[in-house]
Amino acid sequence: MNEETVLQTLHEQNIDLVVSLPCDKSKRLTALLPVEFQVIDLVHEEDGVGICAGAYLGGRRPAMSVQSSGIGNMLNALMSLSRVYALPLPILASWRGVGNEAICAQIPFNEPLPKLLDVYHIPYRIFLNGADLEHLDEVIEGAYAGKTPFVALILPPCWEPQEPAMISYPRRNIPQKMLSLPGYADPQMLRLDAIRAVVDFVDDDTIIVSNIGVPSKELYASRDRSGNFYMLGSYTQASAIGLGCALACPKRRVIVLDGDGSLLGSAVLPAVAAAGLPNLTIVALDNGTFGSTGNQISPAYATADLGFLAFAAGMTLIERACSAEELQSALRREIPFVHVPLRPGNAVSSNVPLLPTEIRDRFMAFCHGQDI
Repeated sequence: MNEETVLQTLHEQNIDLVVSLPCDKSKRLTALLPVEFQVIDLVHEEDGVGICAGAYLGGRRPAMSVQSSGIGNMLNALMSLSRVYALPLPILASWRGVGNEAICAQIPFNEPLPKLLDVYHIPYRIFLNGADLEHLDEVIEGAYAGKTPFVALILPPCWEPQEPAMISYPRRNIPQKMLSLPGYADPQMLRLDAIRAVVDFVDDDTIIVSNIGVPSKELYASRDRSGNFYMLGSYTQASAIGLGCALACPKRRVIVLDGDGSLLGSAVLPAVAAAGLPNLTIVALDNGTFGSTGNQISPAYATADLGFLAFAAGMTLIERACSAEELQSALRREIPFVHVPLRPGNAVSSNVPLLPTEIRDRFMAFCHGQDI
């Protein structure tokens, strides 16, 4: 019953949110987690880094449970988000590719994983058997005391003897849906126009999470406030951070300023739809280009449709907004996903003149009602 040891330790360490993507070796733990904790199920591990970051910033105490191969998918976010902003993240990783691994594809990345963690100065502890799991608290305490990612590499013998993973499957019922999103041609607004429409609309209690690069610069230039979380790195993580913030701050409105390139590169929308949080709005700023790297055309320019992408992910209330008035109207009616077609182009904006830790500290104070 080693899974129960893990659950008990998570409780003792006051973990109140688990972000999870399953592994065959730890499938019973995956099945038990939702019984004991609020769980966000992922389809891509990197999104979990952003969700946990937003949840921590908002006052929650999250942890991740993934297969060790997922750490490869998480590395950029771990370094450019968790490490840059000094955010704690305990990671329970089912360690594959070692011992009597039967799947050859698991070996090349996973076998040398400790060396990779050493290169990136990510602390870790190896758990050899069930008795070792008694020390899982050291990983969680180390992550939160050091404000760092901290990995528990849990070998398959830790889960032996394997017991059946009892999963309850509710009736599967995906209702018929109808959607009509108007087309658009020759958008008139620039991204800066849309950002100004958002900041002119929001009240003093609203949280804004801004995508990396120029969007954060334009948000800062439009209206700097401690309730703005400016992303300095971690491509694709804006909506994931927003989801975490909305989970942690249910009484606050959370608006994410995301972009077409970021959303097309993310797998977080199914998790957003499944969470169904009424206080979260994603504003998809779609200029059809990778704006921060020189406005190179993205697939959203003439083919991919972000509104239908959100719909396919499970979001059922979506609007297209082609003017500042339509955008503010959608925000007023709390539409959870607003697709905003834009003209390409960046405003001349300076870098955000704040250190990552300054952004973190004043944003956390804002979320906790201690605005500075």
